[in-house]
Amino acid sequence: MSQVFVFLEGKDGTLKKGSVELLTWAKTNGLETSAGAIGADAAGLAKQAGAFGAKVAFASTPSAEGYNPEVYVSLLKEMISASGAQIVLANASALAKDAFPRVAARMDSSVASDCTGLKMDGGKLIALKPLYSGKCTAEVEFESGLNIVLMRSNQLPVMDADGSEADVKTIDAPQASGNVTLEKTVQGASNKPDLTEANVIISGGRGMGEAKNFEILEDLAGTLGATVGASRAVVDAGWVPHGMQVGQTGKTVSPSLYIACGISGAIQHMAGMSGSKVIVAINKDADAPIFQKASYGIVGDIFELAGPLKEELSKALN
Repeated sequence: MSQVFVFLEGKDGTLKKGSVELLTWAKTNGLETSAGAIGADAAGLAKQAGAFGAKVAFASTPSAEGYNPEVYVSLLKEMISASGAQIVLANASALAKDAFPRVAARMDSSVASDCTGLKMDGGKLIALKPLYSGKCTAEVEFESGLNIVLMRSNQLPVMDADGSEADVKTIDAPQASGNVTLEKTVQGASNKPDLTEANVIISGGRGMGEAKNFEILEDLAGTLGATVGASRAVVDAGWVPHGMQVGQTGKTVSPSLYIACGISGAIQHMAGMSGSKVIVAINKDADAPIFQKASYGIVGDIFELAGPLKEELSKALN
């Protein structure tokens, strides 16, 4: 039986949905699962992993706050080695994208990043990775003994917690060498879920006119419990921070619902949201390329539609 190690990430002491997706996949496929968490909430996250199939979970809390690649990579290597896993799964978060290529180099293995699917074939792991702005999908097979896959969130089903707790093993963190120091932590653009983890996203483009009009989208997002995103043109104009950018040079997202407001549909933007399950486009230009990708399209002015749309959504949700 293949053994799987899942790297856990959390927020406010609770496992992120993406981590639960990976644990669920491993349990559903009958794989022996262990997990690992690093940080102030590591022990709590490790215990929670047991409710989703992990028998053993490793936890470590470095003395210094924040992400230090030297410390994290050393700990991850130790956790993975102790677990005996042949498969390593993590979310395609900024932290994981920085740490796991380093881990792979240390452990002489390979990484498949930004994957959207997983399957087992005769005991071998195959990862599905979109290419060419989502126009095709590659099946990635591994030749090395250790298979590391970074998965996008919102790609896999989740199961309900069963109340179990994992056997938590504490690992002492090594002292940082001082080659890397954390200067400061910058607060995210929003207190809502990160774009890469959001189930519903409302994005605005140049058609929003000016920065203050994004308040309209924030208001609409509040009704839906959505996170607000933006196109590159809007970010370049300085209307919103780069953390809100969806696209090839921003964040790649895969929500259940993506609402594009005043976005024409440049190929770079569509490359970042093509994994959305349902796409709704609102644009005054009936010939905007975004409509070719949309599941539903509304040819109209977002400034005229926002009020009635919020009213109808409120009725439907209540």
